[in-house]
Amino acid sequence: MDVDGVCYDLAMILDLDKHRVSITLVLTNELPYSDAEFLAMLRSATDQDHGMVEVLVIDGRGIGGAAEDVALDGVDAERIRVVPGEFANRAQMYNAAISAATGEYFVAVFNAVHQVILKRSAVRTMLMAALRCSDTGFVYADYELIATDGTRAENHLLDWHEGRLVDTADFGSALMFPTVLLREVGGFCERYKAADTYDLRLKMTENHKAAHVANRYAGSLYCVRSPGKAHDVFDYLLQDKSTQEEMEDALTKHLQRTGAYLTPGEHVCDVVEDPARESTLEEIIASVVIPVNRRPEFIGRAIESVRQQTVDGVEVIVVVNGGAEDPTCEAVRQYMEGGERYIASAPDVRLIIVDVNNLGLCLNSGIAAAKGRYYVQLDSDDRLKPDAVEKLLKVYESDPTVGMVIGSYEVWVLDEDTGAITRDKRVPVVTHEEWTADNGRNNLLRIGGAGAPRSALISVIADVGGFGVNDDPQCRNYGEDYDLVMRISERYTIGRVWDPIYEVIRHSGGTDHAIDQPTIDRN
Repeated sequence: MDVDGVCYDLAMILDLDKHRVSITLVLTNELPYSDAEFLAMLRSATDQDHGMVEVLVIDGRGIGGAAEDVALDGVDAERIRVVPGEFANRAQMYNAAISAATGEYFVAVFNAVHQVILKRSAVRTMLMAALRCSDTGFVYADYELIATDGTRAENHLLDWHEGRLVDTADFGSALMFPTVLLREVGGFCERYKAADTYDLRLKMTENHKAAHVANRYAGSLYCVRSPGKAHDVFDYLLQDKSTQEEMEDALTKHLQRTGAYLTPGEHVCDVVEDPARESTLEEIIASVVIPVNRRPEFIGRAIESVRQQTVDGVEVIVVVNGGAEDPTCEAVRQYMEGGERYIASAPDVRLIIVDVNNLGLCLNSGIAAAKGRYYVQLDSDDRLKPDAVEKLLKVYESDPTVGMVIGSYEVWVLDEDTGAITRDKRVPVVTHEEWTADNGRNNLLRIGGAGAPRSALISVIADVGGFGVNDDPQCRNYGEDYDLVMRISERYTIGRVWDPIYEVIRHSGGTDHAIDQPTIDRN
């Protein structure tokens, strides 16, 4: 039956019990949980209420791998097959399971890092989702996360859409694939130690769709026991370089296979200033635009960092989006003529007030009022290094095709009791080295960030349509600058400053503080 262009196979759904499913678990000496917890996980796989299930235990412990080596107390051993072997990496383990599988559908349970407990009807539900549409490449599902103290939280994952390429996107820890499709694409790439699952997801969605089993209430298909570490938005910075290189390689090959790869130098043109605007430019070179909402305690520090710039011709435009009653307004006026902190020789400070909390509105309003040739980003709770603007300008002067320059930054931490700000030495200088001249704009599609500060010619920003104003799907005051970087990179060269010229200051009220993975994925 064809509905809205999607082919549904009702006969296959009605014959559900005829479809055999292979569930795969891996067993290694490095599992971070006990034998009893592994047994509970194994039992959850063998206890599925779908009749046609086999459970493959890929035994990489190097001890012979006979079935009796796996504790099976209280487990339906008839459903279990142990596949022993010596495996160099995770990809080899799952490929051994794909080779051994007798099921039409293959459930990969990614249990190497945390325990995964399947609900009894998990396989039956995933199988229904897979059978409903002949174009399904894999099925993933919402799940429950069990914290170390035993509390449970439901993880509601995002729906898949074409072009969703970020490598950290959460698709859960149990995915169902048609076995024949897994074999057609060659399974997991064994050259990768870290990018194997990312690469497989990209391959499976090049010609097929991903089905998402969502949960409203009590509808999660499995539980994942948390390893106990909260997500940190800067976790990816601590990945080794080889991991980043693998992810980049997987994405590049995907873009090349699908015809979406931008070759070096392609679609790059010289910057041409609008003649009408050129004639209006005065002595101002750079306009630093600061959007802010109710942060009077931070705004002064940001303004002071602009005052300390090593070049002249810089202005500050603060756009307060909390309306006239926002206390930030009065804090900004202290730096304007008549205010206690006003200095006639210091960079001019201007104030724009709007009453809608919309970052795109703020940034576009600031740029519309700007007197400078270049826009420079500054968040209200961060600081520019004194030589930031100077170093940005040098890159623009080096190449007529440069439409945007992105810097590097340090992470600092505010002690909210003492007010002291110290460098977070745990986090290295954030250079986004994956942004190479040849492949940076392609690689940006998998990275949830593009360095800071971001600066662009104001004429270029206008040329690509300015910042989004929460008028794109899923946009919620997040990612409008990331979106701008992508649009500019399609037409112009993105220049880089590799020295740290910006300080991100972390505090409890920051937008990146303890942000959870579903929010990151949505943003």
